[in-house]
Amino acid sequence: MRWGLIGASNIAANHMIGAIRGAGGDIRSVLSASADRAKSYAAEHGIAHGYDDLDAMLAADSLDAVYISTTNEKHFAQAMSAIAAGKHVLCEKPLAMSVSDAVTMVRAADAAGVVFGTNHHLRNAGSHLAIREAVQAGRIGDVLSVRVFHAVYLPPFLHGWRLDNPGAGGGVIPDIVVHDADTVRFHLGEDPVDVVAIDAASGLGQGVEDSCMSVWSMPSGAMVMAHESFTHAFAQTGLELHGTKGSIIARNVMTQRPVGQITLRTEAGEEAITFSDHNLYVRALDHFHAAMEGKGRPSADGIDGIKSLAVAAAVAQAAKTGQRTTVDYGGV
Repeated sequence: MRWGLIGASNIAANHMIGAIRGAGGDIRSVLSASADRAKSYAAEHGIAHGYDDLDAMLAADSLDAVYISTTNEKHFAQAMSAIAAGKHVLCEKPLAMSVSDAVTMVRAADAAGVVFGTNHHLRNAGSHLAIREAVQAGRIGDVLSVRVFHAVYLPPFLHGWRLDNPGAGGGVIPDIVVHDADTVRFHLGEDPVDVVAIDAASGLGQGVEDSCMSVWSMPSGAMVMAHESFTHAFAQTGLELHGTKGSIIARNVMTQRPVGQITLRTEAGEEAITFSDHNLYVRALDHFHAAMEGKGRPSADGIDGIKSLAVAAAVAQAAKTGQRTTVDYGGV
């Protein structure tokens, strides 16, 4: 599978280049807004061609797929260009700056007959696969509530537009709430109905929020509490699911690495749940390559990306207005 990278990004360098190659992909080209950056990034990562013009890259290289990891406001136009060129698209989250744009992207890919995936990595983690299996097997009974702890400290090398540029999609809500929305949907198999929320700039955000807390109502009656932040240097991420027959307590699992601990607590006592330590991103790419070959679907497809964005948009609106906000999924 021949890939082009749209965005000379940190996530591509630190995770996705290795994952694409680890899944058998061949990276042919990379795009950056700067020709010099494209050239140096390509040389550093052993990529044959660097471009600063997307149309030229799509026309010049015989690509099967593109991976989009530019700033959020660029995703829509870049994805639409790639789809029009007949390329499969794996896009970083959030898919777009609005739910309506995300719906347009996904419907365009469907009409063009190309695969569209959202790079939601957490549902590919061995820890989350094991949690989902336990929930589906009924080991905690009917789920009553979920608590998500995703307050971290944003590494200095990622400071920049995430902390000061709302026009580029900065802020902790578009950056992390989408992950938590997708993870909750993955485990519960249902979509949030409405939300209440508050946000704050608590030390890093300038013109954007760097911390958020929200509560979501689920169709089953389960309640979800989520906490996201860029400013918590000493917190540990986690996920708790509490049901009528038991609880799952997971720590350090909201991460890009295959780490953490999971405990199942029931009337019989406590039991450690073991899980695979495979590379999250390689699994995502394996599923995406299979989908490109007509065998199955991406681990997170375009609809998953739309729905995670819709939850984040509702959280942002609820925090802004102070009102309970219905989640609008754009008709999907």
